[in-house]
Amino acid sequence: MSAPTDDITVAKGPPGVDPAILHRPGGSVDAPTQLALYRQMVRMRKFEKRAYDLFLQNLVKGTSHLSLGQEAIAAAFGVAMDEKDYTFATYRGHAHTLARGTSMTGVMGELLGRSCGVLSGKGGSMHLTDVKRGVMGSYAIVGAHLTIALGAAWSAKHRGDPRVAVAFFGDGTTNIGAFHESLNLAAVWKLPVVFVCENNLYMEYTPIRTVTAVDNPAADRASAYGLDSIVVDGNDADAMYLTARECLERARSGGGPSLIEARTYRTSGHSRADPGKYKPEEEVAAWAAYDPIDLYRARLLAHGVGEADLDAVDETADSDVQTATVEAQASPPPGLDLLMHHVWSDGGSSWRN
Repeated sequence: MSAPTDDITVAKGPPGVDPAILHRPGGSVDAPTQLALYRQMVRMRKFEKRAYDLFLQNLVKGTSHLSLGQEAIAAAFGVAMDEKDYTFATYRGHAHTLARGTSMTGVMGELLGRSCGVLSGKGGSMHLTDVKRGVMGSYAIVGAHLTIALGAAWSAKHRGDPRVAVAFFGDGTTNIGAFHESLNLAAVWKLPVVFVCENNLYMEYTPIRTVTAVDNPAADRASAYGLDSIVVDGNDADAMYLTARECLERARSGGGPSLIEARTYRTSGHSRADPGKYKPEEEVAAWAAYDPIDLYRARLLAHGVGEADLDAVDETADSDVQTATVEAQASPPPGLDLLMHHVWSDGGSSWRN
């Protein structure tokens, strides 16, 4: 492996993770890209905090799953991916959708069930989709989207289209049959797909380590399908970006699939109804001290970025979130024309009467 990208990563690393197993991608991240990564993470964090506030006001329809603490993964891929690449996300997909450039008002409107939502308010938090931006859906069934990402990658290869499908999933998915079936076919057919396991240590309320025979639930299975074992610091935006770029370039050039296990931590519960009391206090504290945004801000300051410049990013994100909130709340709920659109093959329900 090449030298580590930054001394901060070497000195600390994710809590409970042996630094020796971490993937150390080569290359460096230039200043404009670092600012883009910071901007993405801050926008995601502030958006989800506002979404949680709206939950408490009973304005968000249905349940929702936040990725607070996991922003570096979505940000890294959002910056590294080509605009024509495909994103397949889980029900914890707000950040991944925003990462591809989807309108913040569109996402907020969808959470609030308003007609300005990316799906006209019909899908809600768990089904965010923006095909124009390459966001091919957020999926509520664990592991279901991996096979669909496989199909998208096969289609791109068949058409000679240099697109890459990227499928994000949680650690619990690694014990689902679709995970193993998808890895096997992706390797056999040498498809342009990148599988990204966001290992936040918990499959819903259960620690992944208590129900899995290997220490690294994704990476330790990679060799069974002829793939490299890649464990990366999921809270280090630079390491994540360089790893994402490395795997995307490999897929795009015909080198086949990759499987990345990104070690991270969700600071909230599984969903809005979960207070997360099953997490040990010392574990929560250790990861709170390893927050991806705090770490990255400190790194940028150490590299000479002005504090005023970073403050300006924060202020812009606050303004964008406020604008999205106001616009979404001002948007009406969808009427029958929008609610019934794309539900029946002829575009409406009148044939049933």
